[in-house]
Amino acid sequence: MNEDILKIGKYEFQSRLIVGSGKYKDFQTTKEATLASGSELITVAIRRVNITNPNEENLLDYFKNTNVKFLPNSAGCTTAEDTVTTFRLMREATGIDLIKLEIIGDLNKTLYPDVIESIKACEILKKDGFTIMAYTSDDPIVARRLEDAGADAIMPLAAPIGSGLGIQNRYNIAFIKDAVKVPIIIDAGVGCASDAAIAMELGADGVLTNTAIAGAKDPIAMARAMKYAVMAGRLSYKAGRIPKKPYATASSPIDGLIQF
Repeated sequence: MNEDILKIGKYEFQSRLIVGSGKYKDFQTTKEATLASGSELITVAIRRVNITNPNEENLLDYFKNTNVKFLPNSAGCTTAEDTVTTFRLMREATGIDLIKLEIIGDLNKTLYPDVIESIKACEILKKDGFTIMAYTSDDPIVARRLEDAGADAIMPLAAPIGSGLGIQNRYNIAFIKDAVKVPIIIDAGVGCASDAAIAMELGADGVLTNTAIAGAKDPIAMARAMKYAVMAGRLSYKAGRIPKKPYATASSPIDGLIQF
């Protein structure tokens, strides 16, 4: 498994689990859960969590001397224009060019992405030299359009953000896997470790989860569970499952059965 590298643009990661930074009680717990998860990538909402102002408590400070990279996201942005401006300012302040493109079209109920604005922003940001991981719906046509626009990874939702409903769209995930060549990272809907394992067994290249860990009764333990679930799901996918059959099949052959 050490040679099973996740490649996103020019970046490489040993872990296929990405974690979020929201909903924790404090930055220290965020750090502890992230390290327990084994993740090398933590996503941060630029407009909600401080990583740019050194004069205030800064999440970046908690991850000094670790191998964890920051993945700034544009949560809270609703247009391509706002998103592009936000990321340009963020890069000026931090030098980070690996980003999660997230433009929400429905802020009140579903938190579903605005895929039209996302494609527009992706085209501009790619020309600016960003490495882009694009949050999107579970539509394979949109996934292909985002890849064409320059996305280095496609991040389809498995269920609404924070719902914990698990993988509700298995066929769509498979369709997206067939539609694009860049990595597929399941983003949104994971509620427990088994959901992460299922996502990986479906062929996803990685999983991003935040609420399932931060909202758990024991975030540190859940972070560890997610770590092993992603590893197990990936190994299961690569091993190749047996075909499904409508009837039972004996584990031992019946040919040459001893007769009494």
